[in-house]
Amino acid sequence: ATFNLMYGQGITLNMMSLGGIALAVGLLVDNAIVVLENIARHKEQGKDAFTAAKTGTREVAMAITASTLTTVAVFFPLVFVEGIAGQLFRDQALTVTFALLASLVVALTLIPTMAARERSRNNNAVAAVADVTSAEPVRRWYYWPTWPLRMLGKALRGLMLLVMTLLTLIFRLVGRALALAFKPLLAVVQWLLVQLERVYRRALQAALNFKALTIAITLAVAAGCFALLPRLGADVIPAMSQGEFFVEVQLPVGSAIEQTDKVLTSLAAIAAEQAVVKRSYAQAGTGAQMTVDPSIGGSHWGRLSIVLEPGTNAEQEQQVITTLRDYLARQPDIMVKIDRPQLFSFSTPLEVELSGYELPQLKTAADNLVAALEADDRFTDVKTSLRRGQPEITLYFNHGLLSQLGMTSHDVAKRVAAYVGGELAGQYSVNDRKVDIRVRLEEQYRQSEQQLAQLIINPGSDKPLPLSAVAEIKRETGPSEITRIGQQRVAVVSANLAYGDLEQATQSAQAILSAQRLPYGVSAAVMGQSEEMERAYTSLTMALLLAVFLVYLVMASQFENLLQPLLILFTVPLAGAGAVLGLWLTDTRLSVIVFIGLIMLAGIVVNNAIVLIDRINQLRGEGVALTQAVLDAGSSRLRPVLMTTLTTILGLLPMAIGGGDGSEIRAPMAITVIFGLALATMLTLLFIPVLYALFSRDSAVQPVADSTQEVGV
Repeated sequence: ATFNLMYGQGITLNMMSLGGIALAVGLLVDNAIVVLENIARHKEQGKDAFTAAKTGTREVAMAITASTLTTVAVFFPLVFVEGIAGQLFRDQALTVTFALLASLVVALTLIPTMAARERSRNNNAVAAVADVTSAEPVRRWYYWPTWPLRMLGKALRGLMLLVMTLLTLIFRLVGRALALAFKPLLAVVQWLLVQLERVYRRALQAALNFKALTIAITLAVAAGCFALLPRLGADVIPAMSQGEFFVEVQLPVGSAIEQTDKVLTSLAAIAAEQAVVKRSYAQAGTGAQMTVDPSIGGSHWGRLSIVLEPGTNAEQEQQVITTLRDYLARQPDIMVKIDRPQLFSFSTPLEVELSGYELPQLKTAADNLVAALEADDRFTDVKTSLRRGQPEITLYFNHGLLSQLGMTSHDVAKRVAAYVGGELAGQYSVNDRKVDIRVRLEEQYRQSEQQLAQLIINPGSDKPLPLSAVAEIKRETGPSEITRIGQQRVAVVSANLAYGDLEQATQSAQAILSAQRLPYGVSAAVMGQSEEMERAYTSLTMALLLAVFLVYLVMASQFENLLQPLLILFTVPLAGAGAVLGLWLTDTRLSVIVFIGLIMLAGIVVNNAIVLIDRINQLRGEGVALTQAVLDAGSSRLRPVLMTTLTTILGLLPMAIGGGDGSEIRAPMAITVIFGLALATMLTLLFIPVLYALFSRDSAVQPVADSTQEVGV
């Protein structure tokens, strides 16, 4: 069912959708576990299979529906999140949503139907089959024409019965084999659960007797976890090892392509000595017209692409990069940039935009800032967009003299261009190909300013004039590019991070920038990934608030109460505290991925509290006293709460351990959910019942289960 819905939405099997399936594996069994556990409890009370399935499903139908909808409610806003978070998690959010909705339908229909099958064993199976396959009386006039269709229907029913019988036998044999294999383990687990229920009941009784102390301890634990938050650091997206990276080098402008190739050859030889390098290929020099990036082009530019062996981790990749950096650091006048293929549209981690009008002032400010950033070992690959341009010869014409001679600067410039660059004189054919014939001065006559100064600008005249008579000739260096943002000339100083997180790097850059004395008319602003991180966090904060609001609406509609959903929402900050603790223990930084995990927790962590409070309301509706109802509900719901929590954690454990391509993206989210859910579950089992007892009156309430009478099984 999930794959059909994915196909309908055009979702392919990719890294994120498969991650959603892996996440859903631990969640989609939760509903079935709650239903089966409640049915088993009624069977233990002596009810037959059919009655137990009907009653057990009816009791928890609204609870699991609400818990599923709360989880769906937090994934739904992720579909509308903008920016990098939306690009990453749309497929995953829809995949998990589809899987949870399908699991709810299965838990309310197929699971109770299969659990009630024991009733049919007491009946005559042959009579049951005959009753199913018997045909109603038909009119004689269309009996024979429909005979082939009836035979086909009987054949299909027989085939289905055969398939179901075979599947039942296979499942029964596998089940018995597993039961025999795991019987000792099951006995141990059952004994542990019984002991745990006894210990939990005593602990819950103590918590109800000392409500203030229980609340104080819970809040202290949560506060201690949140105190670790400033130590985590923050990034946009965790750095990913993609098994490939490239090294860009820029020699001084005007360097021969042979020199660039020599540097790349030496660099490739060093890379080949590393055990994890599979292959490398270099590109020395390129025409600027081959790319839209003005920084790429010319004989002084080169790129070395390095492909690593499969299975290379991020630490090994960083060792190779460090080795190459050390070699390039010993080479004079070489600008270096080491980067990876971009899966998402990111800017450089740090970018400082210097705005102004005068290029000399911008260049001075940019050079000073580059020197200051290079002095901080946190930054690497520091460069400015105002790089040294190509050397050029500029002509400054005397327009007054040209007017007296009856000439224009355009005429003279065109004549000089023909001398130096050549002029098309015609074409000739070579094997059906047209080859241009270009006429210009021999190279020996156009090598220096002095030779250009002697060029005759009015050939055929009685008084030949050299170029130096009407123009001043200067050798200069032109700008490589002029960047404008908002009608302002801008110099962009960019840098990568050698270590540390983006948040700390941005703070360091702000401090360095504040210490700079910028020239008059030049302003500066820190941009780069920090700006993208701020936009992403703002969007995700709105998604989190919307998710919590939707969760509250679902719970309020289920409980028909405004206070109890608020009590349940106390589990959300407890889950956040557990997530912070897990991130600190695993040395994982805050990122968009972690934020997505927190949003997921807002919908997952309330499920246990929903099941618990729903059972308390049922018992109080039956006339049980408040304290006794809390104790009985806690004891009866401990097993499904622990089982659903463990299935979710075990389902996410492979993602948290990592391994494979894209594990850097999946692991932080899994760590967030695992630790958040684990701590919240432990605290919820005591904290939520205490809050319920504290804010409730000791009187019977209308059972919420009455609203589930229409649910069929």
